[in-house]
Amino acid sequence: MALRTIVKIGDPILREKSREVEVFDDRLCVLLDDMAETMLKEQGAGLAAVQVGILKRAAVIKTGNVLYEIINPVIIKSEGSMNDSEGCLSIPGQKGELERPKTVVVRAHDRKGQLKEYTVHEFTARAFCHEIDHMNGILFTDKIKQPEKKGLFKRK
Repeated sequence: MALRTIVKIGDPILREKSREVEVFDDRLCVLLDDMAETMLKEQGAGLAAVQVGILKRAAVIKTGNVLYEIINPVIIKSEGSMNDSEGCLSIPGQKGELERPKTVVVRAHDRKGQLKEYTVHEFTARAFCHEIDHMNGILFTDKIKQPEKKGLFKRK
């Protein structure tokens, strides 16, 4: 495993739409392993491939003791809503408050290409949505309500 460099805000790749993963091979496994190692070292809860400069629809998310690897994810259902603050490894030192679904059901492949379905709640649902947004070129700052009051503030 190796640490990857995290792409920071201002790099145009963060605004590009990621491509579907078609080949589930050793290269994908190395990418996922590297992303997990990088995310954990940086104390993040999630990391999309685009955040390490790879335009593939893949992300790793760790909440509690569970490490999720989602490839080609699709949100098939969402319920409820909750407001909370959010940050991003690509926008260091900044957080902002925004609304996300309280529960999401996501269909995604695992590293072996097996299709799985995840029903996740609260913080984990927020992390899934955040990383899926990255795959679509969307940053959390785009979704903060009242753009004139973006609510961005430095992390404490």
